[in-house]
Amino acid sequence: MARKDRMGNRKTRDQHSKRRVPEMGYYLVVTDTEGTERCFFDGLHDSLPEDMKKKLVIKVMETKTQNLIQKCLELTAYEAQYRIPWIVFDRDQVINFDQIIQEAERAGIHVGWSNPCFEIWMFAYFGNMPVIQDSWVCCSRFGDLYKKKTGQDYSKTDATIYKRLCENGDEEKAFSVAEQKYQQCLREGKNIPSKMCPATRVHELVGEIRRKALQNM
Repeated sequence: MARKDRMGNRKTRDQHSKRRVPEMGYYLVVTDTEGTERCFFDGLHDSLPEDMKKKLVIKVMETKTQNLIQKCLELTAYEAQYRIPWIVFDRDQVINFDQIIQEAERAGIHVGWSNPCFEIWMFAYFGNMPVIQDSWVCCSRFGDLYKKKTGQDYSKTDATIYKRLCENGDEEKAFSVAEQKYQQCLREGKNIPSKMCPATRVHELVGEIRRKALQNM
């Protein structure tokens, strides 16, 4: 039975739901890994001022690569007008990489892709995105750089990774490096994500969240 407010009027579920909607947005991030992306975005949310954490939600969910779009649509269906859907995934060995991106965009889902892997985006915090084709090589070389810059071993399940990137790197520089690399690919005639390497669009999501946080400080 619906609950009543102080005036005796019944509260509908819609009214109750609207009060719980974060003022700054509800970001739904669906990824195909259980490690790095979750740690990164959880760290991003934890870095927000305390009074903003309830105003801006970042919910990270994992699923298999082939289910990214379906899972995102299912999770967005609830309060669809308030949730901001994103899928975040890597080129790695995904055969239908370009197709997933195209289908997601047609469905109104934002895509934070990386080629060859998410680590290429984190490279940008240290001022560069090197030309690396293989994801395992990218992870290994990033691990070496991360150890050099932070004094800590790189772990995909490190809950402090976002904090360490910001403390030992430069996020504003990362945004600039990522966009420059993307534009360079376009100038070279590479307009298909699987051919754009190194490249990423994760910085669009991170930058949007950061701008909202700054505007509400």
